[in-house]
Amino acid sequence: MTKEFSRSAHVILTSHSKQVFKHSLPIHWGAKSPIERGPVIASLTDVKERNAIGTHSGSYAVYRALSIAQGSYKPTHRPDLHNTESPAKIGPFESWFDPDKMVSIDPWGLDPQKHFKKYFDEGYDIRPTIAVTQAHLLIPEIELAIKAGRLKIDGKIIRENGDIKVTKVALEPVWYLPGIAKRLGVEEGELRKILFQETAGMFPELVTRPDLKVLLPPIGSTTVYIFGNPEDLSNTNVELTCRVHDECNGSDVFGSDICTCRPYLIYGIEDAARTAQRGGVGIIAYYRKEGRALGEVTKFLVYNARKRQEGGDSAATYFRRTECVAGVEDARFQELMPDILQFFGIKKIHNLHSMSNMKYDAIVKSGIEVVNRISIPAELIPADAQVEIEAKKAAGYFTAEEVKKGDALEKVKGRPIDE
Repeated sequence: MTKEFSRSAHVILTSHSKQVFKHSLPIHWGAKSPIERGPVIASLTDVKERNAIGTHSGSYAVYRALSIAQGSYKPTHRPDLHNTESPAKIGPFESWFDPDKMVSIDPWGLDPQKHFKKYFDEGYDIRPTIAVTQAHLLIPEIELAIKAGRLKIDGKIIRENGDIKVTKVALEPVWYLPGIAKRLGVEEGELRKILFQETAGMFPELVTRPDLKVLLPPIGSTTVYIFGNPEDLSNTNVELTCRVHDECNGSDVFGSDICTCRPYLIYGIEDAARTAQRGGVGIIAYYRKEGRALGEVTKFLVYNARKRQEGGDSAATYFRRTECVAGVEDARFQELMPDILQFFGIKKIHNLHSMSNMKYDAIVKSGIEVVNRISIPAELIPADAQVEIEAKKAAGYFTAEEVKKGDALEKVKGRPIDE
């Protein structure tokens, strides 16, 4: 048995409630300073320092494991974080010090080499879970919007070649289990037990280490695109346009016309850029929740089932066929979605691009004011996506005029609307 393998086996097989190492730093979620809060340490270079369940990189951790198994990656590697810090100032905000505002991400995971320099100097392997960079987007529909006069080239937000300047933020999930349980209305012990059971025992510490309160789940991350000055996101006096979008690879990337996902996403991007050009700020939050967080295989099975049923695809069976295949209509848990907005200190959204009651309710419940809700224009709806729209109308879909009033949409027939 190699030294590396025995180290990994130690993590998996000897996790017991009494195995608490003196080098493992405590975490006080919601504390008023990063040092008082304590860093989340989920790296494997020294298991005695770990104070969290799971490891970094989400679902990509499996590829890292393959690289180690192949011998092309040293398990003792520590990232060199020199010159990796954020080019934009973000936080801290009041929401960073509230243990209930953010339970699914770690705000201090941004530039931890600065926040936890004391521990870095002592040799702790603390890794970022949030990264910020700047880039430009070149999107065909934006070029069309420029030609149509809906957007203008200003040299600041939109450059002469038609691309848009943005600040990009990637956020890996970091779950504070007591907060997750409270947000979902379940007991922490029950949550830990079910997470352990439904991942086939992937993380024994869920049930053997009640002292470990933080989990880095092996799921996808979230990417945020900011149009304008990121510091303006927390200023309630600056107009803010926001689109909270759940991944739909077929539409977003490949342009599949069976749903409205890409048109709504692009419409949100266009409006975010337009808002930035008139002195406001725009934000697009892109969540990795493919197929209502049920996965693309399930999504395609549902497509087939809907199209082959007697009478063809219909609004009446749109949601029911998903439940028949997956066992549930939706697994996105929008209750956790506003954490990303709280990270940026957002308190007021002037224009929310979403027809979803679940998203709207979660945002408002988190303490963020929503002034206007903006629907997708009828002319942007693909012909093959009409069934989707009709299904949402049957479930309580309202007109653009009613949405823009800023009133909360009612729930009709007990079914929430969601894109």
